[in-house]
Amino acid sequence: MFLTLLNGRGFVFNVDDYMELRSKHRIMGAPVGTANTKGWSPNQSTLPVELSKFETQLALDENIAKLVDKSQALTTPPTVEKLKEYKTDFESQLVCQKEALKTEKLRETERYIERILMGKRKKLLKQGKDEMANALTSQDVLKEVSDNFKFDRQNALVEVPCEHLKNHSAKIVSGPVVNINSLKYRIFKDLWKQGKFVTSGEAFGADFLVYPGDPLIYHASHIVIVQDTPVIKPLELVAKVRLSVIVNKCCVFAYEKDNHEGIHYQTVAWCNPSK
Repeated sequence: MFLTLLNGRGFVFNVDDYMELRSKHRIMGAPVGTANTKGWSPNQSTLPVELSKFETQLALDENIAKLVDKSQALTTPPTVEKLKEYKTDFESQLVCQKEALKTEKLRETERYIERILMGKRKKLLKQGKDEMANALTSQDVLKEVSDNFKFDRQNALVEVPCEHLKNHSAKIVSGPVVNINSLKYRIFKDLWKQGKFVTSGEAFGADFLVYPGDPLIYHASHIVIVQDTPVIKPLELVAKVRLSVIVNKCCVFAYEKDNHEGIHYQTVAWCNPSK
C-alpha cells in the first residue's frame, strides 16, 4: 500500500486501501474530497482521505504502507503521446455518456409512450392527417426520439477520478514526518498498540480521542491530554475534567515519569458530593 505525500501528510486515493487501513489497522484519517454533485461538507466528504502526521508515521513504523512523493511526475508537462492518449480517453468518456443519456431518454419515453402516442395522434388529426395518425405506432415515436436526440458537449459531465488513472513514477520517502521520540507521538502509538481507535481531540480541547470501536459506530469514550510532567495544574485539571463531563467522556491525563519508567495514564472523574 502506498500513501501519497502532500503537505507533510499521507493521502489515500484508493478506496480499497482506505478500507484496509480503517477496518484492519484502525487508522481513521479524514475524508477531504468533494462529491461531484454537492458542495463540500464535513459529513458528506469523499476520497481522498488525509491522514494526520501521527497516523502517517504510524503506518510507516508498522510497515503498513510506504510513503511516496509524486510531485515531480505529476508536475512534469505531458508528452505528445500522453496528450493524445488523454484526448482519446476523454472522447471515449463523452461517447459513453452520450449513449447512456440516449438510452435513458428512450427508457423515459417508453414509460409514457401511450400518452405521447395519443398526443401526437391528436395533433395529426387536427392537421387533417388522418392516415398518418392511424398509422403512427410506438416504434415510430421511439425512432423519432432516437433520431432527434442531441448531446450538447458543453453541458457534459466530466468525470474527475480520485485515483490517477495512469501509472506514473514516484519516489519513496524514507525520512520520518514527525519526531518519533516525541512524547505525544509515543502516546498516540501506545494507545494504538493497545487496540484503541485513536483520532485527534482538538475539537474537544484535548490531544486525542479514544473510541471503543469504529468512530462511525461508536462515540468517543475518553479524551486524552498529554502532559510533559506528572504535575497537573489545578485550574487545568478542573477545566479539562469539567469539559469531559459536559461531553460525556472520561478524562485521561497521559505523561511520562522523570525516571522514564514508561507512559502512565491517570483517569480523573468529576463526582458531585452527595446532598
